[in-house]
Amino acid sequence: MKGVFLAVADGISAAFGLVSRLMVLILIASMLYEVVARYALGAPTLWAFDVAYMSTGVLFVLGAAQALREDAHVRIDFLSSRLPARLRGWIDGVAFLLVLCPIFTKLAMVAGGRAWRAYLTQEVETVSPWAPLMWPFYSALTIGLGALALQLAAEGIRALTTPRQDDAFKLEA
Repeated sequence: MKGVFLAVADGISAAFGLVSRLMVLILIASMLYEVVARYALGAPTLWAFDVAYMSTGVLFVLGAAQALREDAHVRIDFLSSRLPARLRGWIDGVAFLLVLCPIFTKLAMVAGGRAWRAYLTQEVETVSPWAPLMWPFYSALTIGLGALALQLAAEGIRALTTPRQDDAFKLEA
């Protein structure tokens, strides 16, 4: 059961990691188009700013679970690196499962409610001349936060149940 849960969480994180990579391409393409349209053609777009902030937000949130899966988040571990590996695993497991996972689950639920209200009211971006619908953006944020909560649970379970080697003074290549 544990192995299935961990595999599902890892698979979801990896899939959304790929989607976040695609969002980088959308961001780059939209910014290149805006630069050419504005400076070469003298015709700036109405939508470039909105696409930029939405794609940036989505790529960061959708990529967060994959970054956690790969242990790529920034971590200040000057104290924990001196602790035994088993104790570090226990601290990580408790922090992930009992602190961070509930927080991100609640954030995903709040974001889901916001996305649903935006869908029902057909909310648009009010400060944008393009005025895009907001529910797709809010929905993507909800999905990313949910995936991060799921990966936090998976990493918490791993930290509590998987023996770790003592890598306190290991140098990475």
